[in-house]
Amino acid sequence: MTMRSPLAPAIRLLRAVSRDSWYRGLIIILTFLFYTSYHLSRKPISVVKSQLHRNCSEIPNPPANISDNDTTWCSWAPFDHANYKQLLGSLDTSFLVAYAIGMFISGIFGERLPLRYYLSGGMIVCGVFTSFLGLGFYWNIHALWYYILFQILNGLAQTTGWPAVVACMGNWFGKGKRGFIMGIWNSHTAVGNILGSLIAGAFVSTAWGLSFIVPGIIIGSCGVICFFFLVEYPEDVGCTPPDQMEEDKGDLENGQVMNSSTENILKTQTETEQDETVGHAEQIEHPQAISFWGALKIPGVVEFSLCLLFAKLVSYTFLYWLPLYIANVAHFDPQKAGDMSTLFDAGGILGGILAGLISDYIGGRAITCTIMLILTAPMLFIYNHFGQTAVSTTVAMLIICGMLVNGPYSLITTAVSADLGTHESLRGNAKALSTVTAIIDGSGSIGAALGPTLASVLSSKGWNYVFYMLIAADLLACLLLSRLVYKEIKEVCTCFKRARGNSLTLKHSNSTTLE
Repeated sequence: MTMRSPLAPAIRLLRAVSRDSWYRGLIIILTFLFYTSYHLSRKPISVVKSQLHRNCSEIPNPPANISDNDTTWCSWAPFDHANYKQLLGSLDTSFLVAYAIGMFISGIFGERLPLRYYLSGGMIVCGVFTSFLGLGFYWNIHALWYYILFQILNGLAQTTGWPAVVACMGNWFGKGKRGFIMGIWNSHTAVGNILGSLIAGAFVSTAWGLSFIVPGIIIGSCGVICFFFLVEYPEDVGCTPPDQMEEDKGDLENGQVMNSSTENILKTQTETEQDETVGHAEQIEHPQAISFWGALKIPGVVEFSLCLLFAKLVSYTFLYWLPLYIANVAHFDPQKAGDMSTLFDAGGILGGILAGLISDYIGGRAITCTIMLILTAPMLFIYNHFGQTAVSTTVAMLIICGMLVNGPYSLITTAVSADLGTHESLRGNAKALSTVTAIIDGSGSIGAALGPTLASVLSSKGWNYVFYMLIAADLLACLLLSRLVYKEIKEVCTCFKRARGNSLTLKHSNSTTLE
């Protein structure tokens, strides 16, 4: 009789994973891929800027019909004039203002439209508008209005991404897992920026139109994948939905302590309302979406939204102007400047993970953001004055700046959103979470629009003024969290005293027993 070998280890592993886990893993991968493509398609403009206006005197063997005094013959009109920084800034401003305005509206549509249609349609439209920017190269278009128009349209289309993917994640993951999972998941922002820089940099020196067209094709393809594979709700495929109301109620019954003092602050300020909500939780089957003003009344929303405004101002100024800054100051060619700028995004991945770990360890979201913001201000000053002295220095400074700048930004858009998702007014409703997320990210998008706009004006007077503006914004973001920091410190001190008192009581009881 032939002996049968035991089941292969890999097959045993596959069988050990539940059906729910497979689908949840699929949702994580798909939404990560989708929002990576959003950032991938908005990054090329920052890389192409240094190609639209170049110092043509550095190019060897110019055409014979070019005079020695003509230093703009290789630039792309209308960006070949002395006011090119203002014109390039207008492209950023048109996109970011449209994005900021559209974000407040997008959350409302995200609640009421099927997420699969909304997300897939948004990505396909983004792909079309991004490709039209690149077609301007092949159609030899030199009219400023053309590029501004498609930047505005693309900015509006890009707002379909964030509220939709957050709502989809909220449908699949309950409160207990959302903070950890979304903390890692949020690296899609930096991954998209890195891939966008590398893809755009591969074509920028030869045919910059492809720097837009290729990312446009990628995000459009992701839209098709979304249409065929995205599952909005666990119930649609027979999976178990996350029951947040039971998790919250179980936490209260078991006397478990929340992981962060930010959550304790939110809980303390609305204790009476929470008790009423828990008491009537079973009677509420279909909670309605939270209103705009209702979301603003949630403790912490205003402070973190305003903090994100200034934090995103700093982050997006780097996003849109760092390649040009490196090209001008370090005298790198456009491709190398774009590649070098990816180090900032690589540091952002590390910063987001580090911020999450620190906030979990010390039990304070606002404290963690404040610490990183305080460290960011002197680091920006050092990078501006000494960051370009050597390649090794540039690499180290870009990674450190990326960690400190993007750490608070990442923490607010993920873990803080998860904290607000536990609030009673949301009742575990992922559709309502879409509105809250849109408000927080929409406020940040106002700063994202202001930063590059101010940079386009200040950079004409000197890069030092841009960095002074970034340092001031960083300090303002820090000050806006002062109230929450104070409450978190009080909470930490109270927990420490309580733990110390319990320890002394235990020691006294042990000594009494020995006697």
